[in-house]
Amino acid sequence: MRLEAKFVTSAFAPEGYPRWDRAEVALAGRSNVGKSSMLNALAGSKNLARTSRTPGRTRALNFFSIGDDLAIVDLPGYGFAKMARSGAARIAAMMSAYLGDSDRLAGLVMLVDARRGPEREELNLATLATDRGVELIAVATKSDKLRRSERAAALARFKPMGIEPILCSALNGEGMDDLRRRIIACARRALAPANHGATVPPSR
Repeated sequence: MRLEAKFVTSAFAPEGYPRWDRAEVALAGRSNVGKSSMLNALAGSKNLARTSRTPGRTRALNFFSIGDDLAIVDLPGYGFAKMARSGAARIAAMMSAYLGDSDRLAGLVMLVDARRGPEREELNLATLATDRGVELIAVATKSDKLRRSERAAALARFKPMGIEPILCSALNGEGMDDLRRRIIACARRALAPANHGATVPPSR
């Protein structure tokens, strides 16, 4: 199963957002969490999102269409120590504006390194989303780097977020089908009251 995504546009402010009726599911995470690799794995493509050895390359909101009614929004990575303070402030404002005001946002996929667990920034973003009634999906990335004996502790680190994460690996595919199903289900729930004829991609 994969989500066949197509890049649509990048935006730095609300006036640049696509004017559509799609349910949007946003991907958020630190600059070194492997967000581009996760997006490529979700789509079953190696080239959809640019991966880089240098964290923090994504500086805009990148919009991708999936099927007729779903969109993935790749949010800028945050927490990169080498980024200038002014750049970090712009990214924080951009993310807050989108997460706080977008009327198409149906879900937030919060990507967190499984070896570290959520910290203040992740918890603040999660609260911002849930306070708006946006569905939160927690993902523990890089699960392939965990030993079997470390998995219970990794899951326990997410207790402050209030939900159990999906253990995922863009490298070996663990958890990816579960994540795709969760994203599709989130979009279907968001579209159901307004559009009974929605054609969100089926779980395949």
